[in-house]
Amino acid sequence: MSTCPFMKDDPELATGTPEELSRLCSDLKKRKTDGCKFYRQMDPDEIQEHLMYLRTEHPDPEDFISYASDAGCCPYELMKRLVEYADVVVIPYTFMLMPNIRQHFLNWMNADLSDIVLIVDEAHNIPDYLREVMTCRYSEYGLNMMEKEAKELNDPEVHNGTSATDLATAFRECISEAVSEYLNEDDGLIPPYFLEEGLMSSLSVSSVSLNKMYRSLTDLGEIVAERKRADRKLPRSYMGSFGRFLQLWTDCSEEMYVKLITAPPNPAFESYCMDPYPAAEPFRVCNASIHMSGTLEPLSEYSDMLGLNAEMRSFPSPFDPNDLLTIYSEDVSTKFDDIVADKDMIKRLESKTIEIVLSENRNSAVFFPSYVMMENFISDGVVDRLKKNVYFERKGSGQQELMDEIDRFRTSDNGVLFAVSGGRVSEGLDFPDRDLEIAVLVGIPYPKPNAKLSALTRYCDLRYGKGWERAVRSPTIRKMRQTVGRLIRSETDRGVAVILDKRAAMIKELNARAAEDLTCEVQSFFSK
Repeated sequence: MSTCPFMKDDPELATGTPEELSRLCSDLKKRKTDGCKFYRQMDPDEIQEHLMYLRTEHPDPEDFISYASDAGCCPYELMKRLVEYADVVVIPYTFMLMPNIRQHFLNWMNADLSDIVLIVDEAHNIPDYLREVMTCRYSEYGLNMMEKEAKELNDPEVHNGTSATDLATAFRECISEAVSEYLNEDDGLIPPYFLEEGLMSSLSVSSVSLNKMYRSLTDLGEIVAERKRADRKLPRSYMGSFGRFLQLWTDCSEEMYVKLITAPPNPAFESYCMDPYPAAEPFRVCNASIHMSGTLEPLSEYSDMLGLNAEMRSFPSPFDPNDLLTIYSEDVSTKFDDIVADKDMIKRLESKTIEIVLSENRNSAVFFPSYVMMENFISDGVVDRLKKNVYFERKGSGQQELMDEIDRFRTSDNGVLFAVSGGRVSEGLDFPDRDLEIAVLVGIPYPKPNAKLSALTRYCDLRYGKGWERAVRSPTIRKMRQTVGRLIRSETDRGVAVILDKRAAMIKELNARAAEDLTCEVQSFFSK
């Protein structure tokens, strides 16, 4: 949710990254005439009044934004000024785990990291989040925008007669060669110095000259961004982002990173970080940290990956185990080999899904292992055969679009939600009472084998041992437990989870039992 009042009236600002918006905001605050009126209207003498509002009303974010806007203030700046009065602050991961943002945030709090106790909710997401924070990628779409910007500026020279578009052309040739030689379906491993060697060969330059080109691009980007900022536009430069990517790519160590090419239609070079340990430093420097999740086990895996000197505790669920029934079918599977060997497997999966959803007049959700399988069910006419209102978690949908769809499902009578295990619906959204009572898990959501997963598995095996357990099995079980967890959110909830995959028998952590007649089991549970 944006707290910037300017964004309501400017569509371009809505596309800005946090870094771009921050830089524009800083510039507007410095201007005395045509700057930010919401910032200028901040009155230090009214801080106590605003503080009293917070302490008495305890507003949610939407209410606070409305309050600040009605007062003619910038909600973001007002919260910054109030945060140092707080003993407890609720923030996204980004505020503590992105180094630049963390330092600003600590300054607002007037506190040192060593003074702070961090309480981490949904901690099972942290390792992958930290890997993503340290990963860098650059796609062909970004390259197109960079070339367009360079041509608008008369294609500036970046070093000794080499222009920005010369470098872009060489980069594009490297992408094409990598796709041709190394791509295998979704992605492919490339040699560690493939890009650098390709650029040096194409441009007939040394590695030293390449690094000068990267710095020159970054400097040009700063000039472009400054001009845009002066015109009250997003300080965005595609040349600058290209230069920064190339510098990051060069700096990534072979020990922790693997270099990849990803598939068209938007192929990209990606330097994937396999180790979350370096980015987890705030948890090792702070006064203390508490990490919690309903699906964090095995706890030692989590502690080892982040380098925590931790005291570990597991607690039983506070909910009555009789309120949740978890069953599985022994005659279906979504394993690729099983689907290839049994041509009727998909049809049986579809039929069982329909039978379970139609067995009761209750809100149900069908969780697929991938968007591809969801689309296959839709194209096979499953939605029409359900004869119910069906709602969808669409790939790439915006947050507001998704929440509107979820609200329609929650308020529906006997509705069906199609979603993905490990997606946004299965992670953290609440469906209390009769909002959701039946969950059908179509298969075990093991990740699709690819070069990135193979590299991560090997890395975990070398560093910790049991690489497949850490890289594949444990994350898959967490996805499934998170998905099943949507059913029971309070002491009054009841629900049934049906797993359409015989491999559930090998996952003891799910506490699932085999059922010959799935619909009979579902009906029997709700009749009690």
